[in-house]
Amino acid sequence: MSESQVSSILQGGYHHPLSRQWQAERQLTKAPNSPQSALVYPLFITDNPDEESLVASLPGQYRRGVNKIVPFLEPLVKLGLRSVILFGVPLAPTAKDPTGSQASAQDGPVVQGIKIIKKAFPQMFVMADVCLCEYTSHGHCGILNEDGTLHQELSCQRMAEISVDYARAGADAVAPSDMNDGRILAIKTGLMKAGIAHKTMLISYAAKFSGSLYGPFRDAAGSAPSFGDRKCYQLPPSARGLARRAIQRDLREGADGIMVKPAGWFLDIVSDAKEIAKDVPISCYQVSGEFAMIHAAAEKGVFDLKQAALESLEGMMRAGANTILTYFCEQILKEGWLDQ
Repeated sequence: MSESQVSSILQGGYHHPLSRQWQAERQLTKAPNSPQSALVYPLFITDNPDEESLVASLPGQYRRGVNKIVPFLEPLVKLGLRSVILFGVPLAPTAKDPTGSQASAQDGPVVQGIKIIKKAFPQMFVMADVCLCEYTSHGHCGILNEDGTLHQELSCQRMAEISVDYARAGADAVAPSDMNDGRILAIKTGLMKAGIAHKTMLISYAAKFSGSLYGPFRDAAGSAPSFGDRKCYQLPPSARGLARRAIQRDLREGADGIMVKPAGWFLDIVSDAKEIAKDVPISCYQVSGEFAMIHAAAEKGVFDLKQAALESLEGMMRAGANTILTYFCEQILKEGWLDQ
């Protein structure tokens, strides 16, 4: 199957009513009939069904079991939340192994979370992050060679299997964040073979940079590597050219959307993504370190929390983002930050 055949499958990118809205230019406003439609709330779902524990380094954010997700989301959905992205947090002693075999277990947190959320809120656009780092005993984002590097073929095959399982569970979008070369082609092909590519959006973390801003997330997800780091597969912070090449490659391989991560320190890359991928939605992830920094500075009286948070998000929209993944969703909705 050629890349041109794979990249011709477009329907997955606009199957859902919200993803159809994302095809247009967006503004961070509370528009009639489309409240906060640019915002995506990252959620951490554990394999302890009744857990609800605060992440100390991530202000106001919790790890929740599947029994706690719907009660938490109900008031936010009423206030206009339309999209979430799920990250699995396996806590059981047997949940991790060298190949991340439990990443898409049918009784695992993400598969169960997708099913429960879609049953309770059928119109919710549910994105599933696809990676192995939370499920591997070594904490890296794929299956490893003997020398500790990523085995690309096996890793991409595993990412495709997980993506298909998430899509079959009801995910509206799969978003691979592992940065293995060739994963988009493998996932798109897997979705096509499974007969679900037409209704599953494939959002590529094409421009995901290594750096210092992921600490609180790794605390929440338990995904810190047990040795080494991820600098050989996540992009170097100075690598604008590599990011542009990765975006172009993933578009050729069939990506329906492009993600830039982190967001605030890489607004030039968001702008580049909008230039290169003019005809697909651009997402950016205001990561845990960015969120925690804004809170910390506000607590020190450096600036007003609401004003600084909204300015940061407006900057992302101005740079070209159609959607923003941000932990500020709950405050924006409950405190009516976009009402004025």
